[in-house]
Amino acid sequence: MRRRHLSQSLELPLAQRHEKETRQAWVYRCVRERIVAGELRRGDRLPSTRTLAERWGVSRGIVALAFEQLTLEGYVASRVGAGTEVVADLPGAPASMKSTRHALAPAEPLPENAASLALKTGRSPDATLFSLPIWRKHMNRALRTVTPAMLADTDPRGYLPLRESIARYVRMTRGIACEAADIVVTTGIRHAIDLVTEVLADASTTFYLEDPGYKNLSTLVRAPVSQCVSVPVDDEGFVVAEADRLGAGRAGIAYVTPAHQAPLGTTMSINRRMQLLAWAAARDIWVVEDDYDSEFSYGSAPLPALKAIDTQARVIHCSSFNKSLFPSLRIGYLLAPPVLLARIAAQRSASGRANSLIEQMALASYIDAGDFARHLRASRSVYLRRRNLLLDRLHERLRLRLPAHCRVTGEHAGFHFLLWLPPQLDEAALVTGLREQDVFVEGLREFTRAQALAPALVLGYAALDDARLPDVATRIADAIAAAAGECRS
Repeated sequence: MRRRHLSQSLELPLAQRHEKETRQAWVYRCVRERIVAGELRRGDRLPSTRTLAERWGVSRGIVALAFEQLTLEGYVASRVGAGTEVVADLPGAPASMKSTRHALAPAEPLPENAASLALKTGRSPDATLFSLPIWRKHMNRALRTVTPAMLADTDPRGYLPLRESIARYVRMTRGIACEAADIVVTTGIRHAIDLVTEVLADASTTFYLEDPGYKNLSTLVRAPVSQCVSVPVDDEGFVVAEADRLGAGRAGIAYVTPAHQAPLGTTMSINRRMQLLAWAAARDIWVVEDDYDSEFSYGSAPLPALKAIDTQARVIHCSSFNKSLFPSLRIGYLLAPPVLLARIAAQRSASGRANSLIEQMALASYIDAGDFARHLRASRSVYLRRRNLLLDRLHERLRLRLPAHCRVTGEHAGFHFLLWLPPQLDEAALVTGLREQDVFVEGLREFTRAQALAPALVLGYAALDDARLPDVATRIADAIAAAAGECRS
């Protein structure tokens, strides 16, 4: 059956009436022009003659006569009990209008967002693992129980029961002593960084950023290169001594990923965490802790969050359900020190970037029912299997062709690991060649700002299908071996 576009409840805009134009001609022209322009299309149902007469301030008979003329000319058709709908199958706006519009504003391709890039590389949660029937149950419960008073709730921190659920979860899994009052609901970690930057930064703020680190972070914090200190990362994480030396002890904001450094995969050691906190207290540094994938640790349990050992209230802890459930959920949270909480909440309110109440209600129910914990356990098992499929085939192929030249780091957690390459290889050429084979990998240098590092590939696996992973690994290993052979020759 042909799909019908219903528009009978919608308003139709009314064009200016021409001088000496009859009311019937005016009504006819207003409807016809919208059909010819492609704004009303085949299958769209028009408002009733009574509705149009009331809204346009003319008699119902005038509208009926205009509809009769449109019917005779083949633009619309009326059926008893079904109203009047457009039947003309026109291509839309006339070619002259289209060419003029395109000449004035040439079409540009839409930019690829971070979520779609992460999906291509496998560094994203697999949405097919998320149970829609279970989520529908919680969404339906939210719709049944929501009240007008709840819809009018304007707490700038977000829905209280969700914040209570998050606080219980964070206390248990990340070791952070917190209450619902300490939490602000966000749309994700980018939103959290945006809020922190708006509240804390000014034209002179120094930003201490991991290098290598999160792509385009300097753009996200809207800071010129001169104010961004590229801090090297070693096997223990963010190198505090270098941050202090490079920044000359200036106050500012440090951005770190302690649980699973992005992209190296390093877990910040407890000694380095203590150094970081001492430095932050001594130099008046605010520390933004991005806890983006701490739920997915495949060996032992992860260390408690940096915020859990923060005795000087310098750490702003950020996390997101977009990484653990599905990217388009757009719900995350931050835990702010008391001195910043009111300002961050006020900025969230002023920004207009709030979250849907119904989805907040559903997520609170989802967490409290234990479904979130069950999802994490099931997903962790799948991601571990996929990691092993990719790792085992890589080891098998590379051990035969490049013994002792490639090593893997960061495989103990998260959605990706790092494959270090023989030093003579051209990383960028290898990445380009693999993408031409539909194997979308990233080079480590795509994540660096000032540091010069050995070549390496950032290999994601979480969002890739099990059946495809062995072939992906084979293509990667063969491409590396071929490139190494060319270098030797």
